[in-house]
Formats: sequence, structure tokens, C-alpha cells
Amino acid sequence: MKVTRLFFSAMLFAGMAFTMQSCGGDTSTKSEEKATTKVEEKVVVEDNPMALGEKIYMEKCVVCHQANGEGIPGAFPPLKNSDYLFADKVRAVAQVLNGSNEVMIVNGVSYSAPMPQQVNTKEEAVAVINYVLNSWGNDGGKVTLEDVKDVVIDPRQ
Repeated sequence: MKVTRLFFSAMLFAGMAFTMQSCGGDTSTKSEEKATTKVEEKVVVEDNPMALGEKIYMEKCVVCHQANGEGIPGAFPPLKNSDYLFADKVRAVAQVLNGSNEVMIVNGVSYSAPMPQQVNTKEEAVAVINYVLNSWGNDGGKVTLEDVKDVVIDPRQ
């Protein structure tokens, strides 16, 4: 009898815990908080292209190029103090938009790993490249939408 009561109590507790977890408890408060956070984030990002660039970098680029922009030696090139990046900012925007399969010589080191497309719009590409050009001690200036007006987005992307 005692074992049965203990069993049913455990099952009741487990069921309540599962229900709370799967339903998220009081979702109205959490949903409102998430919606408010997303709205605030969108306003900050739209009003600040560097914030958009940082957001994109942290979502898409950081795995290969690392949080410090130093890349992974022999595998993924550095963006910090990168002679290749500074030599052609428009090329950098095109690579972020369309990916790249070319071998790159960055600071005297050869990199052949392909880079997939990272963003879908020129606005996003310009934002992330401007973030990279001016992060980790880089003083790479700025690229504008006017600078990249002739960049063609590969329709296969």
C-alpha cells in the first residue's frame, strides 16, 4: 500500500512537471517578454548598422572566424588585421553574399576551405563587413551600399 501511494505520488509529480515543461508554465508572460525583447532588439539593430553587423557575425561567422576575429590557423582565415580583407572591401561583401570557393592568401597563409553564402541582402552584407572592418582593433574604414551597387547576388543562392 505504501509503495503504491509512493508510486502514484511520483507519477503525479512527474506528470505535473512534464505538463509545466511542455506548456511552458505561464506562457503569456514569457511570450510578452520575448515579443518585447524582439521588438527592442529590432529597433536597436535597425537604428544601428554596427549592431546588425555584430548580430550577423555572432550568428553566422563566429564559428569559423572566432569571437576574436583571429580565425583558425590553417583552416579559416583571420579577419583581424587581414591584408586580404582590407585589399578589397567590395570583394568581401560579394563573398558574404555569394560565398567563395577560391583559394585565399591571407597574411601570407593559404586558405582553401570554401565559404558558404552568409546573408541574403546587400544591406546585411554591408553591415557585417563594416562590423568586421572596425572590430578587434581593425581600422578598415567603411563600405557603403553605393560602393556595392554593381555586386550581383548569385540567383542560385
